[in-house]
Amino acid sequence: MDSRSNHLKGIRPELKQSLLHDNMSSDEHFQNQTLRPVIKFQNSLLLEVFKNYIRKHKGTFYELSLEKRLEYIENAIQKDIKFRNSLKGMIIGQFTVEEYQIYIQNSSALNKRMMHIVIERLKDQVQILESEVLV
Repeated sequence: MDSRSNHLKGIRPELKQSLLHDNMSSDEHFQNQTLRPVIKFQNSLLLEVFKNYIRKHKGTFYELSLEKRLEYIENAIQKDIKFRNSLKGMIIGQFTVEEYQIYIQNSSALNKRMMHIVIERLKDQVQILESEVLV
């Protein structure tokens, strides 16, 4: 493994090993071995990027009820292709070459898993996004 790979893996947060089992699919293994740690590592950047997305869309997010905010998060990532591709790039850019080679074998399914995790992380942190109103 080259130094880039070692450095990338070295800065990622470690997740519980209980997320990895012998009987899981290769996609699920990649999700738990690579996607979850990378997305957790990129969390603060993903939050800032989403805050910027809100600002660029006139801040209507802050006028919505909690339920509508959760829908807004999901719709922004699922329907705004440019935004979704930008998020994917922030995550894929943290892959090692070996991980990228695994990723490209089933990128469509892994992209769905990736975006689902990002959506859930943002939804779980919606209160952090709310604090922008007070600033």
